Amino acid sequence: MTITATCRLGSDQLPHMRALLDLFGREFGDVPTYCAHQPTDAYLANLLRSDHFIAIAALEGGKVLGGLVAYVLPKFEQARSEVYIYDLAVASDYRRQGIATALIDCLKAAAVDLGAYVIYVQADYGDDPAVALYTKLGTREDVMHFDIDPRAAS
Repeated sequence: MTITATCRLGSDQLPHMRALLDLFGREFGDVPTYCAHQPTDAYLANLLRSDHFIAIAALEGGKVLGGLVAYVLPKFEQARSEVYIYDLAVASDYRRQGIATALIDCLKAAAVDLGAYVIYVQADYGDDPAVALYTKLGTREDVMHFDIDPRAAS
């Protein structure tokens, strides 16, 4: 099998981006979020052209087998950036073949080009494959994560 990781999908690769959204919906068991209300082509093209968003896909013969999306976060305390992996998934039939590691390696190259000093990612307790992958690639920090509803009264 020949897998090519395409660093930073471009605005001319909207079909791959939509296939990545579909993959996320299937693999995360959340089709309504990722598939029911996908943005317009113009919105996705703008996002893919931006300096603060990175989408990477692992392709075989034009088929998206896995991918990740990440956000570039400019810092204020120093002139540098962080990169946050927001979503990463590999199709269930293609797992345990090094695709996720190849995607992160591709992201590392993009992060270096952007002058980022760190890439970080969250994993849920119980998601043992993700925890194993990220443990292999980085240093674990135990933190608390809170979701704050911006519409809720304080």
